[in-house]
Amino acid sequence: MISKIKYILASAAVFAAMTSAHAASVELNSKIFVEKTTYLPNGTKRTTLEAPKTILPGDNLVFVVNYKNIEAKAANNIIITNPLPNAVNFVETHDGTEIVSVDGGRMWGKLSSLTVRKPDGTYRPALAGDVTHLRWKLNKSIGAGAGGKLIFRGSVK
Repeated sequence: MISKIKYILASAAVFAAMTSAHAASVELNSKIFVEKTTYLPNGTKRTTLEAPKTILPGDNLVFVVNYKNIEAKAANNIIITNPLPNAVNFVETHDGTEIVSVDGGRMWGKLSSLTVRKPDGTYRPALAGDVTHLRWKLNKSIGAGAGGKLIFRGSVK
């Protein structure tokens, strides 16, 4: 289990380097948070996001990809691709506009339209745990200096 935790923390460290944008004019900055739930003395549940120190199987993670147009003119047709660490199951995105890959980035689509080949050669519907990459196509112009953020959630396998 310790080696799995170290792997996930290492994945978190390289996450920013792996996220890419299909446009030289867009700068990306990525962060990972662990979702922690505590209960106050009155029984109220409180959920916070914390920097990952120790990550355990079953922990919920929140990935934030900030993007910013660093050019003096608008950026168009921006595509942002993000590989998912092997030790993380995809859960959902904040806005649901992503397309995903379940085969390392070769084929893309909505999760509900993808299949995974089984060892016997037949296919089954793809599941969230099969997701290897996420991709967003920003169908809007990003003005000079403007930006935004993409958020997705995962859980540690």
